[in-house]
Amino acid sequence: MPYIKAHCHPFLFALITVCAMAELGLTAFLINDSNEKHNWPNQRYQSLVILMEFNAVWTTVFGAAYMLWVVDGAVHVLAGIASSVVWLGMTCVLWGTAAGVMHQTRIGGACTATLSGFVDESLYCDSPQELSSVPRCRETLTVEILSWVEFGLCLLTLIGTCLWVRTNRRNHVSDSRRLV
Repeated sequence: MPYIKAHCHPFLFALITVCAMAELGLTAFLINDSNEKHNWPNQRYQSLVILMEFNAVWTTVFGAAYMLWVVDGAVHVLAGIASSVVWLGMTCVLWGTAAGVMHQTRIGGACTATLSGFVDESLYCDSPQELSSVPRCRETLTVEILSWVEFGLCLLTLIGTCLWVRTNRRNHVSDSRRLV
């Protein structure tokens, strides 16, 4: 089981961090573009994209810091298993909530000529050429998908960490009984 902790845990944190960086870039683009054009579909959508941006920054900063501590081999309080479990639990709640609310706000999965219940795509474009580019609906759908992926990766890492701790404790208890 130490092999799993030593090899899978940093790999999962790397995946979490890279996915958060992708989400960070996309949400930053959406916020900048919508602020520039003054065309937020509604206040709820604007708040959700900003929440996703916060989640992406939160995950990128702490995920990258944790990876650096593990790679560096530093025995740091914040790089411990307990802090990792707390951070993963909080991050699961943040991503799961944001993804679930975005799913309910988007109303549907297929991207048609409208932003799945928000507004006509032509409001997002200055020219007909721009309308043929990637529509806002697909960008919003990508934000939601990346949020679900983040939630899944964090949950998988949290479960893996808890199982590792449980197995490690069981091994320590059985080792101490053998010595007696």
